[in-house]
Amino acid sequence: MNDDKLFLLHSDEAARRIRKVVAEMEADGADELLIADNANKYYITGRVFAGWLIVSSAGDVHAYVRRPVHLRGDDVTFVRKPEDIPLHGNSIGLELATLSASDYLRINAMLDGRNVVNASAVMRRARAVKTPFEIEKISESGRRQDEVYRAIPGLYRPGMSDLDLQIEIERALRLGGCLGQFRISGDSMELFMGNILVGDNADNPTPYDFAMGGAGIDPSLPVGANGTVIEPGKSVMVDANGNFTGYMTDMTRTFALGTLPDEAVRAHACSIEICDRLARMGEPGAKASDLYNEAARIASEAGLADYFMGHRQHAGFVGHGVGIEINEAPVLAPRSKDILQKGNVIAIEPKFVIPGVGAVGVENTYVVEDDGMRCLTLTPQEILQL
Repeated sequence: MNDDKLFLLHSDEAARRIRKVVAEMEADGADELLIADNANKYYITGRVFAGWLIVSSAGDVHAYVRRPVHLRGDDVTFVRKPEDIPLHGNSIGLELATLSASDYLRINAMLDGRNVVNASAVMRRARAVKTPFEIEKISESGRRQDEVYRAIPGLYRPGMSDLDLQIEIERALRLGGCLGQFRISGDSMELFMGNILVGDNADNPTPYDFAMGGAGIDPSLPVGANGTVIEPGKSVMVDANGNFTGYMTDMTRTFALGTLPDEAVRAHACSIEICDRLARMGEPGAKASDLYNEAARIASEAGLADYFMGHRQHAGFVGHGVGIEINEAPVLAPRSKDILQKGNVIAIEPKFVIPGVGAVGVENTYVVEDDGMRCLTLTPQEILQL
């Protein structure tokens, strides 16, 4: 590998991804994309840099770089500001989901009235269907995340709080090769290394659009562990960082000291049932909304609707795409227009919050194949004993 070159991806893999981007550009009528978002730059080139990428409808890619200074090649030009970038198309794609208003106004002034297309939507669709190389990257993260999750029972010590256990889990993850980076798409979405919830802290609403909440330990990051001591009869839900390769898996497992109350055990079994059912339904062509509705139906028929995807505050989805970022397309939600495609990688997380006990349930990451979804997160799904 030559680290001076723009592309760190194998040429065949880079070409495969660029073809997908160009196809989505054509669908939206874009002549050029101006890419600034790190996740999208990483997707196209295999690296993150400060600057911009231009992708043309002919499949040409050129980087306009501020930093690092060592990049070399005919596809690299060093610039100080976006005004130094030549734009030739009549319809320019800008990442409207992540571009600041000030940057948009600055770049729009360069366009001289040319049409603007939402490059965020173009890239979101292109990235939703993973290549075999990407699926293997995600699978590797799943294998390494599984090794850490299987070690969690041995990390527990009597008297630990949720925060104490989280620190030990984070240490094990980092020693196991976890990159620590937790990429989340969208504004006002923040999380550090994952979410460990003990007892009724799981019922604390959070401002973030996550399936589970938690009060956190400081108002600057109001999510997750809050210092609750782990006690018998209280669930311990672990949803920790699965990014070992630049592509992440999303896995949740529930732990406990001894036996949880019957209603919590029943809800946990319902979560596994929902995952199994949705994995069988998740063939190419399936509607994402149908999968959500089936999950909600199963929870309702089990008498668990009040606890499904939260109690005081309910999440409006039961699954989401995973890859470079933790929240990619498609989304399994009641009003989702997404249609599953072969190569989608989806985390399914039918969780329940039982008052007085805490959160129970599982989350697994699956890849959509011809006959349904294959699970990439292989830690046992039963309630695991600390």
